[in-house]
Amino acid sequence: MSQSVPESKNPLLNVGFKIPFDQIRPEHAEPAITALLSVACERVEALARSGERDFKNFMQDLDLLTEQLGTVSTIIHHLDSVVSSDEWKAAVEAIIPLTTEFYTELSLHPELWQALKSFAETDAARGLDPVRARHLKLTIDEFRRGGADLPDDKKARLTEVNTQLAQATNQFSKNVLDAVAAYELYVSAERLQGVPQRVQDATRQLAQDRGQEGHRLTLQQPVLTPLLTYADDRELRRELWEASGQLGQQEGRDNRPLIREILQLRREQATLLGFRNFADYVLEDRMAKTGEGALKFERDLEARTRPAFERENADLEAYYRSKAGAEAPALQPWDVAYWAEKQRQEKYDFDEEALRPYFSMNNVLEGLFEICRRVFGITVREAQAPGWHPEVRYYEIHDEQGQHIASFYTDWFPRDTKRGGAWMNAFITGGPKENDVDPHLGLMCGNMTPPISEGTSAQTPSLLSVREVETVFHEFGHLLHHAMSRVAVKSLSGTSVPWDFVELPSQIMENWGMEREALDLFARHYQTGEKLPQELFSKMVAARNYRAANTAMRQYSFGLTDLTLHVEFDPNGAADPVDVARQTMQQFYPVALPANYAQIASFSHLFSSPVGYGAGYYSYKWAEVLDADAFSRFATEGIFNRETGRDYVDKILSRGNSDDPAQLYRDFMGRDPDADALLRRSGLL
Repeated sequence: MSQSVPESKNPLLNVGFKIPFDQIRPEHAEPAITALLSVACERVEALARSGERDFKNFMQDLDLLTEQLGTVSTIIHHLDSVVSSDEWKAAVEAIIPLTTEFYTELSLHPELWQALKSFAETDAARGLDPVRARHLKLTIDEFRRGGADLPDDKKARLTEVNTQLAQATNQFSKNVLDAVAAYELYVSAERLQGVPQRVQDATRQLAQDRGQEGHRLTLQQPVLTPLLTYADDRELRRELWEASGQLGQQEGRDNRPLIREILQLRREQATLLGFRNFADYVLEDRMAKTGEGALKFERDLEARTRPAFERENADLEAYYRSKAGAEAPALQPWDVAYWAEKQRQEKYDFDEEALRPYFSMNNVLEGLFEICRRVFGITVREAQAPGWHPEVRYYEIHDEQGQHIASFYTDWFPRDTKRGGAWMNAFITGGPKENDVDPHLGLMCGNMTPPISEGTSAQTPSLLSVREVETVFHEFGHLLHHAMSRVAVKSLSGTSVPWDFVELPSQIMENWGMEREALDLFARHYQTGEKLPQELFSKMVAARNYRAANTAMRQYSFGLTDLTLHVEFDPNGAADPVDVARQTMQQFYPVALPANYAQIASFSHLFSSPVGYGAGYYSYKWAEVLDADAFSRFATEGIFNRETGRDYVDKILSRGNSDDPAQLYRDFMGRDPDADALLRRSGLL
């Protein structure tokens, strides 16, 4: 990596609120990080040596110590995930050892740790208000959990483990991104019988863009999912399903050895820090508290769901035999979505594809913003700022008083240089200061169904599925958690909450996407402007819980595979973690999985960062219980009830991690969660 960029010319060292994405290049990354680390190290030493301390000149300085470093690191990793290239990958690989060593040694710094403990004994510390007192307690806990009390030899080993873990998880992520980008299959139109016309048009365009005949198929979700669901060509479904299953297994991109290495490093990390396993280490400061607690939660849900799961699968098998005949081959994994969709269409006279014309991306966003105006009192409008790609859009959020409280970027469509999935992230954390409020800055990314060009100027807009609409609402729920935070301590702001609580604000937003009153704000035919017909809405609602047990079991399979590997599996033993994962997932799959099934090798949620959702994938279901219960208050008091919305902002969205999440929930609902709320909503009680 080049080190020759002068600091004055490096845009990463001059990042304002509107980030100069049009100027940032891979060669800027390592010099910027090196310069910021040098400054941060000086500040650490100054804090460690400081004498008289109060909150402002010690804890607040500690809170803001890595603010600029964090923003710049986030920008670099973000650009590698949305406009990836060999240069960006090399830039990330160059900075990982530098930043990992710094953050590890920060929590191991003996003089800083002593200074923190000394401050905790002062009258100033004893007189802190509840939020700042919580910050002090959590900071002390974080230092202890980071190894501050370890002897020197174990501190040195922990630094090595953390660095190796960061490098291994980055390699895992890179392998998945490269494997998805590398796959393409060109087929003739005849092989796409049954596939929605919009997908045929889009894949034809993908082929034309590369000067090829026919249709270009990829493993991006907007292509893969409808092909597995609708393609009559069984051999094509098999080929795509198996190709998807091979992600993370190919030569040069094989993640299977990395899985064991990551599990070993996580177990060693946890053991060094005094925990039985990685799950206990990660969950100590979350709502579940221990790996066993999370396992009990998942297994209880599984036991209550399994009878409905078995009924659904027997029904599908009977339906398949009635259509394909007794002599037809056994259902295979690449058949399930196809035949389930056939059964649903027949049972409910409903095809989800009929909804897409009513869900153009622009209308969905306008409706989402209008819902938030009515419920939360905010106004969202598009503005201008440099982006990292021509498809990026930039918005501002203002409160009822006209105060600019946040801005955010959106990047919704798949590219070969962009990682899969959907996510929200924070670039800058604002919030209240002495006489003003600094705005927050965040982003939302996805891989939604893209627009389709029809000649030189005509274009069919992005038309979303119901699931994609839910995803847009979900990510905006995360964004609101960041944007509406009013916590003065930045490390307690926004989404910096335990991960089994962080999905509540995202998942609760999905509920508005199934309410008639909310849909009337945005579900309009992209050509005629007609509202979603009542008949189609009724069918959508009736079919909502079709195969709900299978949907739930799929989520349990991910959560329990994750916990099994991080609690019960011995990464230093003889057993193969890929086999253990397959055997665990098989219990939740409606048909037999092949012996080489290794979805775990591309499971980026678990293995693409040192922690990520590792030992925490159960959080989705945990928070689903919370969201199903919490939305019942809106359902009772009115989905556009401004007072309920204000209460939700005041007691949850604005509060970040300023209090125990269980208490925040009780503040809003007036009680603890109703554990049956999720099963009731899913029709499984």
